[in-house]
Amino acid sequence: MKLLFAIVQDEDAGKVMSELNKNGFMVTKLASTGGFLKSGNTTLLMGIDEQYLKDVLAIIETHSKSRKQIVNASNSLSGGNIMMPITTEITVGGATVFIIDVEVYKKF
Repeated sequence: MKLLFAIVQDEDAGKVMSELNKNGFMVTKLASTGGFLKSGNTTLLMGIDEQYLKDVLAIIETHSKSRKQIVNASNSLSGGNIMMPITTEITVGGATVFIIDVEVYKKF
């Protein structure tokens, strides 16, 4: 048995959960916030048998798309006296997955 934590962007969470459910996988959804962009994420928790791990990972990978996003930052000039706005393009999305071995599993 494995415990899987999948962190996906809110924009992708519905598609990922729907596809997991269609394939018979139960998912617990937790709202979370990313530390870098402070944007909404969804953390999915799943207890799965090891034999289904590749199937679950394939679903998450297929439905968690990375995309480009423009972010605003500021740059201090002249020793901090003038703030200049700077925009930069970064890649967001995709999924971060943690997989942990489960020694004991009980359902009441």
